[in-house]
Amino acid sequence: MRVLVIGGGGREHALAWKLSQSPQVSDVFIAPGNPGTAEIGTNIPVPVEDIDRLVNTAEHHRIDLTVVGPEAPLAAGIVDRFQARGLTIAGPTQAASQIESSKVWAKAIMNRAGVPTARAERYDTFEAAADAALDMPLPIVIKASGLAAGKGVVIAQTHQDAVDSLRDMMVERSLGDAADEVLLEDYLVGLEVSIIGITDGTTILPLLPSCDYKRALDGDNGPNTGGMGAYCPVPSVDPELMVEITRTILQPTIDHLREQGIEYRGVLYAGMILTPDGPRVMEFNCRFGDPETQVILPLLESDLAELLYASATGTLADVDQPSWRNGAAVGVVLASGGYPGDYRKGMQIQGLADLSGDLLAFHAGTDKDSDGTLVTSGGRVVTITAVEDSFASARETVYRGISGVSFRDCQYRTDIAAREVLS
Repeated sequence: MRVLVIGGGGREHALAWKLSQSPQVSDVFIAPGNPGTAEIGTNIPVPVEDIDRLVNTAEHHRIDLTVVGPEAPLAAGIVDRFQARGLTIAGPTQAASQIESSKVWAKAIMNRAGVPTARAERYDTFEAAADAALDMPLPIVIKASGLAAGKGVVIAQTHQDAVDSLRDMMVERSLGDAADEVLLEDYLVGLEVSIIGITDGTTILPLLPSCDYKRALDGDNGPNTGGMGAYCPVPSVDPELMVEITRTILQPTIDHLREQGIEYRGVLYAGMILTPDGPRVMEFNCRFGDPETQVILPLLESDLAELLYASATGTLADVDQPSWRNGAAVGVVLASGGYPGDYRKGMQIQGLADLSGDLLAFHAGTDKDSDGTLVTSGGRVVTITAVEDSFASARETVYRGISGVSFRDCQYRTDIAAREVLS
């Protein structure tokens, strides 16, 4: 099988890395890829938004399965375009991808499907949203409805913060048209977990639960980011709770969509809070998480290519439940100084090639300069992942490895998975 992975971040590096291990896969292509994926397969310099060229690339290279990493091409209808040309692709259609591209639409789906979630109200003007926020109990969760690269959620601790955030989103247009509509939600208290399932629209197979860290700084301080680290599994989500989550959240969602004429195939990612009253969904995403993928896939023993091909072809019921290696995975994102705000690019990266064999480095914002030197090219530069028998040893291994990697203005969190060691 010849496989094409679309994207160029750490998630796509992890996907290409795992797919390349399948005995069914002969060739892996990545568009556009990065210096890390170039060591696994063949990078093709086609941007993720150029769907015409991606379709032509898949046909030219006789691709048997395409796997889409980022949400933007899914929301733009890449799956519909591939399917129209008879190409097998793992991912939801444009209609199904609204579960991430429109938080307003997703909330309506949750409510109709009976999925437990926070109470929320929709607003499409700053004045109405600001008036409503002033009457809400604190803290207040403000969500831009559209795609905002992981930066469309604000937890306002004061009413003035809420009004200022709404003005920034809806009047000053800091997120573009992503905040044409916003949701004001009740704040949920509990542990935040990510549950990712692979589905063919009828059957859904959940992967191991994971926890990611969205805030930039230790102690969950600083602004929201695309994710600064993650760990897997989550001891709080035992097999019994996973069955409950599948029964009350994942399965009802795909069943309801199918009843509405939308066969949801690919990945369904539920970001949720484990509240004292049970799990509650904060949001759905239509793709693998980043950096969750970088800690989930190193523990997966099953054939990822088999799972995703069955998802794309409607045969997931014929596939065994995923199997997993014992242990714990901890991944830490090394980011450019200033991220998620302004940051500099072109900083030379040292030490990655010297990492020991028990550490994985998944490239994201990396590039090669004119001399072939590895340099930074984005906000999140690389995820370093360790897999060990325990969270304590995985943390020790990953942070020891990070101490040997450097680039100017490097920043990272030092508390990834610490709560699982201290608890």
